[in-house]
Amino acid sequence: MSDHKTGTREEWLAARLELLEAEKALTRRGDELARRRQELPWVRMDKEYRFETDEGAASLADLFRGRSQLLIYHFMFGPDYAAGCPSCSAIADGFNGSVVHLANHDVTLCAVSRAPLAKLQAYKRRMGWSFPWASSSDSDFNYDFQVSVTDEQWESGAAEYNFRPSDFRLPEGGEKDPFIAELTSSVGTDWQTYRREGPGVSAFVLEDGVVYHTYSAYERGIDGLWSMYQWLDRAPLGRNETGLWWRRHDEYDSK
Repeated sequence: MSDHKTGTREEWLAARLELLEAEKALTRRGDELARRRQELPWVRMDKEYRFETDEGAASLADLFRGRSQLLIYHFMFGPDYAAGCPSCSAIADGFNGSVVHLANHDVTLCAVSRAPLAKLQAYKRRMGWSFPWASSSDSDFNYDFQVSVTDEQWESGAAEYNFRPSDFRLPEGGEKDPFIAELTSSVGTDWQTYRREGPGVSAFVLEDGVVYHTYSAYERGIDGLWSMYQWLDRAPLGRNETGLWWRRHDEYDSK
């Protein structure tokens, strides 16, 4: 039996109207932050990157697919993973259906990972996704955008992530933590191999044949892209999390 506060419809409405004002303020704040993202200076991309795609070798400019804007989701799928990260997979479930709408608004949404293209293609078929997915396996792209960690960075405990040095190494015995153990086993690796990759999103614009980097976000900066959480935040019990409760969509028991 829940001990949550109950009340009359009139009490609910009064509280709801008060909350509505706070929600409106948050929406206006979100609009302001969106404008500030768009006002960031553009940084010219002079370095050449090569990707492998379903259509063959591609440059960063090619990933735009003839459009002027490019959003890249940095999907955690390292060369030694047996399957894509379950968290990134849940995020991809949410954006897969948005790709066609964005494409018809001059925006290409593409995932990029370091795993070989054949692995990405096989996993994409398994998940039933249709979004473009490129391999950066022969490129510095992931490292330059702080979503992959070099040997030197790992050993030093100073990997660059979310615009600051981060130490992803676990304390002794940390891999026995149930959450960590379940997470690493879900991709068939140990912790170091798993966390050598990180999630993020980066935005680019193509103007007069020149590619510019406009925005990147990591950690909870991509929280809004994880659409199931936006639904949970509106459910009566909220996120209500214990451990790794989510799965790839084909791993749940049928209900």
